Amino acid sequence: MQLFGQAYKVSYQRTYNDKALPNDDPLTVFTSKEQTVITSEKATQSLAPYPFETFFVDRSHPSHYYRLTRFSADKDLATLDTTILSRNTLTLTEETKRILGYLCKKAITSVNSNSIEIWYTNALSVKGAPTELGQNLGLVLEYVRNGNSKITATEVKKIDHIPNHVTLRKFSKLVDALTYQDEVWKSRFIRIPIFQNEQINFSEKVTSDSILRFASGTVIVKKVKVPELKTGSQAFVQLIERSNGDAYDRTGSVFMIAEDQAQSFLDGMKNGMNTLPMYSNGDGENYPGMVRTAGYSPIYELMRFFTPFGVSHFNDRLTLKDKTWQDAALYRQDVSEFLSVMSGKEIYIGTYIGNYDKGGHRVSLELTIHPGSSKMEYPQVLSIFNSTNVMEMGGQTYARFFSQEKGLEVSFELDKDAHDVQLRYITTGHGGWGEGDEFVPKENSIYLDEKLTFQFTPWRTDCGSYRLYNPVSGNFQNGLSSSDLSRSNWCPGTITPPNYINLGNLKAGKHTIRVHIPQGEPEGSSFSFWNVSGALLYR
Repeated sequence: MQLFGQAYKVSYQRTYNDKALPNDDPLTVFTSKEQTVITSEKATQSLAPYPFETFFVDRSHPSHYYRLTRFSADKDLATLDTTILSRNTLTLTEETKRILGYLCKKAITSVNSNSIEIWYTNALSVKGAPTELGQNLGLVLEYVRNGNSKITATEVKKIDHIPNHVTLRKFSKLVDALTYQDEVWKSRFIRIPIFQNEQINFSEKVTSDSILRFASGTVIVKKVKVPELKTGSQAFVQLIERSNGDAYDRTGSVFMIAEDQAQSFLDGMKNGMNTLPMYSNGDGENYPGMVRTAGYSPIYELMRFFTPFGVSHFNDRLTLKDKTWQDAALYRQDVSEFLSVMSGKEIYIGTYIGNYDKGGHRVSLELTIHPGSSKMEYPQVLSIFNSTNVMEMGGQTYARFFSQEKGLEVSFELDKDAHDVQLRYITTGHGGWGEGDEFVPKENSIYLDEKLTFQFTPWRTDCGSYRLYNPVSGNFQNGLSSSDLSRSNWCPGTITPPNYINLGNLKAGKHTIRVHIPQGEPEGSSFSFWNVSGALLYR
């Protein structure tokens, strides 16, 4: 229905520090005595990329604020909010200035600790604003946040009527605000569910379904399809973990199978770990599938995490004043550097939690990909080493080889010159009881072609921050909990973030990386070991 009478089209420009935002789609407000429509210039011309949102104020019911999102030409969703226009209290001032020749007054408020100025005029017979704030004051010609972010009217144009294709219409269906916001939010990025409340446990009977299960059920793997992605995208893995019977802190890893060579880690999972290339440095042991060779690539480690002591399942075992145990551990990490080996491909992603418990753990895992301008996009990624024995219950031994001076030494070959080379390095120390490498700081040294490149001591002193995730952590007479204790780069309930080690530019040909760590001696039946993973990122 067309509404005739006095109507206006107001065009706005967004600026930051008085500079116009690049590639901005100017805001457009249509307003009359009957309604106000907040849209954009491209949306009015059907040129806005999906999804895009339009807002409506029904002036016959001034508190009725409709939100409509169009997901495609034939799909949209709408909700009605009757409280949004009254949520913020506006303070009117006597300060005035002119905008486009109209005398404007200033109102002020605060939103989420941001100071807001609203400049409005009553010189016209209509009300409206480019945001929900000030809709009923008059016609808002400028909105200022924190003094530097502005939405300013550039033109006020009188029109015969609000165009029929943008005017408020009757909605066949309205959803509640929470449902609306959730669907709109999820439409703005790619969401790839991988596992949903899947069990990771130790069991002789491993069920077979769309999820591959290995090492007596302690490793789960699934093939997922990643669409072609735009340059600059950002990717995150998110894992939610709950104990399903295992009370201990365990090493966990979210990984992706590297498939750039003839043989992959998945081949060893299916055919036996002894079918993969072995690493040996003279300590008398052979370590399958941990280092890159000509023809074989180890797994990419996307995220290393550590389960807390029994979160969720054991929350009722210890009741203390002023402590409310968390229901789950949530881990979320940026993995944008791996998008070049994901985009447009079917990939295998897996999760490992080392445990010997029949109940084990429950996990939910998803990959989300967001449009943006990531600084971590590398066109080339090579998996070099990964000593985390994710197939522990399938024949892959603990990485104890740092007892030898040689430590971990891997050769790799570049088929062309590489620029801005980074070693994405994750390291955590384990074992040995009180004097073992889990609780004793040890220096990690990285050598490139026999030259010391990077040296640091990985250590976490913030473990006490995660006490509420650890309901059955051991408690000592001195008032400390086991989960409070500082450790070699990890805490129960945390992620261990990677180090990005700058290796500069490398010439085509063969190179060698060596990792040296002064591994501690065994204590009786207990021994120390180090889980280290490394991937090369380069241009």
